Amino acid sequence: MSKQILILPGDGIGPEIVAEAVKVLMCLRAEYGLHLDIYEALVGGSAYDEHGHPLPEETLRLAHDCDAVLLGAVGGPQWEPLHISVRPEKGLLGLRSELGLFANLRPAILYPQLAAASTLKPEVVAGLDLLIVRELTGGIYFGRPRGVETLASGERQGINTLVYTESEIERICRVAFDLAGKRGNRVCSVDKANVLECTELWREVATRVGTDYPDVELSHMYVDNAAMQLVRAPKQFDVVVTTNMFGDILSDCAAQLTGSIGMLPSASLNAEEKGMYEPIHGSAPDIAGKGVANPLATILSVAMMLRYSLDEPTHAERIERAVSDVLDQGLRTADIAAAGTQTVGTAQMGDAVVSALRASAG
Repeated sequence: MSKQILILPGDGIGPEIVAEAVKVLMCLRAEYGLHLDIYEALVGGSAYDEHGHPLPEETLRLAHDCDAVLLGAVGGPQWEPLHISVRPEKGLLGLRSELGLFANLRPAILYPQLAAASTLKPEVVAGLDLLIVRELTGGIYFGRPRGVETLASGERQGINTLVYTESEIERICRVAFDLAGKRGNRVCSVDKANVLECTELWREVATRVGTDYPDVELSHMYVDNAAMQLVRAPKQFDVVVTTNMFGDILSDCAAQLTGSIGMLPSASLNAEEKGMYEPIHGSAPDIAGKGVANPLATILSVAMMLRYSLDEPTHAERIERAVSDVLDQGLRTADIAAAGTQTVGTAQMGDAVVSALRASAG
């Protein structure tokens, strides 16, 4: 039975990097017999331009009907003057909310070929393999009340609310503990329990959940210290579980450890492990259309999609090996280029991964 994949190229560099990921999917279908049906729709700024809304009903319908969603990126300066309710990012947040994608998995893995690309010393980052589990549908990004209001004095006031229920905290912590049990058996729960009552509750619930996983070691860390520790001694972490906003910030920090944000994929899963997959970088409007963006994070997001939503771990491993083979060849996009390597563009990097996949097919 064919798996149904929805492709959402989005804005900026999104169409360029997604095109290379689709090449990889087509190769798996042609060379390895992977059964796929691929659909495409608009989201973000491109959807607003076409339909007047960043998340058209047809896009949402397809997202519900398909087994998994592959997203490029949304947003750009041309849409910033729009009212916040119809900005491109609302399309992304709407998909997360409507599909119930509460668990965001953001691995930070340093390929040994890229140790020199990190801004930290090789001995600090060599062998890095950590996973940030970010709660994705609650917290300050969704809490109410929110908005900008005018006080009686005439001064304006901005409001955003940080709120989590016990059940929301428990379900994301269980995802983290389950994943840690398949990795290094360590979970670090990141909060700000010393000043935020909401994350005081987070720590309490995380501790309670931890008692159900006696083989997994649980530690707690304040978010400011976690940011420092990520750049001081990142290999101390195995699985990090945290709130929506803290996870957003810390995962971008972790991206730099790997040499480039262009190397980091992500998965956003619901309770049934249906997911949306995307690189963690943005739409990069400054390089859009230039053919220089790194497609590897998007290609690696396809590997995560095959592993978590499509139950095709062998194909996922094939993609990951192909990416490693290409890096062994010395091919680099501009963001990870170094002395002695060959700089290639977006399409050339995608073609190289496809060639490596075909070579392994015999």
